[in-house]
Amino acid sequence: MEINKKSISELQAIVSQVRRDIVRMVHACQSGHPGGSLGCTELLVVLYFEVMNRKEGFDMDGSGEDLFFLSNGHISPVFYSVLARADYFDVAELATFRKLGSRLQGHPTTHEGLPGVRITSGSLGQGLSVAIGAAQAKKLNQDEELVYVLMGDGELQEGQVWEAAMYAPHNKVDNLIAIVDYNGAQIDGATNDVLSLGDLRAKWLAFGWQVLEIHQGNDIAAILDGLTQAQQQARQGLPTVILLHSEMGNGVSFMMGSHKWHGVAPNNDQLADALAQNSQTLGDY
Repeated sequence: MEINKKSISELQAIVSQVRRDIVRMVHACQSGHPGGSLGCTELLVVLYFEVMNRKEGFDMDGSGEDLFFLSNGHISPVFYSVLARADYFDVAELATFRKLGSRLQGHPTTHEGLPGVRITSGSLGQGLSVAIGAAQAKKLNQDEELVYVLMGDGELQEGQVWEAAMYAPHNKVDNLIAIVDYNGAQIDGATNDVLSLGDLRAKWLAFGWQVLEIHQGNDIAAILDGLTQAQQQARQGLPTVILLHSEMGNGVSFMMGSHKWHGVAPNNDQLADALAQNSQTLGDY
């Protein structure tokens, strides 16, 4: 993939608009998770608009295209915004976030039939297992495309993650790229204080994975480099995990550096401040 200034500039414009969507959605219903959503905005924009091989339209089969699974479903605001901006459904539907009868529930669900959503997520720890199953299905179907899954670092405190982590290398699930949002924070505080993950790189290596780190996890060029490297080392016998060092609340100054905004909605003044920091580039819904 060729990285150029224009491409990064275009991606940054989408990032700015997605941030606006996130804070407006959470503010409107006074509920949701802005912190982690903002921290993963650059990643999801790069995945959907530059990296993943996507077909026109949407079907649950997903054959002949890359697949993405969101495991930490509480960051649904960024997921919904990116899906809408990538034309999976009308951007105007973002205004229904968390409303009664909306397809855009607090955690993504499949029974609502929202295009782009492949699993019900939010009960943490399950996404890696699902992604492994999808990756194995692609192998059985001789489908050469890749499977991506995003998890939170606090989510790695779930035991099912490590069962799946053992399974994938043993079964040579090498068309899988797992990504850990390594922001060091969860709802109760610093991840190291709640339940330390220790040397996370060493853990994944010990389980037999190829490990990459993106130390500037909110920098578009760095994310592009990391994902390109992950693609290049796929299909070589082992799965790959990326440790994405992101900043919770990135792009909204008063939300950065604190776990407080994991699941708190901004008030009117805070919304105005957040919007002032992020330009409207694609038009607000």
